[in-house]
Amino acid sequence: MSSKAEAGEYQLDSLKWLVALAIVGGGIYANSYYAAIEPLFRALAGVLVAAFAIGVALQTEKGAWAWNLAKEARVEVRKVVWPTTQETTQTTLIVVGVVIVVALILWGLDSSLSWGVRGVIG
Repeated sequence: MSSKAEAGEYQLDSLKWLVALAIVGGGIYANSYYAAIEPLFRALAGVLVAAFAIGVALQTEKGAWAWNLAKEARVEVRKVVWPTTQETTQTTLIVVGVVIVVALILWGLDSSLSWGVRGVIG
């Protein structure tokens, strides 16, 4: 794509962001104005308003960049090799054991220092 086409595509970004913010602000105002309405209906309206505001924001250069980043992150997460339940359990038990050992060492040091200071001070 040429730089002229890209510049034309994203030249109204500031206006689009203002529209998205106005949509969010209007949704917040409408939510408080219609406080007597059933919360479920207000929540559904809030989801629709948020979806519309996100749709407008995705039409900007930064929005397109964020969407592309989210898609790439999803691809990377699929490449992760997640640990098995057994590996997770063993690692957790090792961490808990080390924490207990370090806690006992610190308790022993604290007790011996406290005993020593009590002996010196009287």
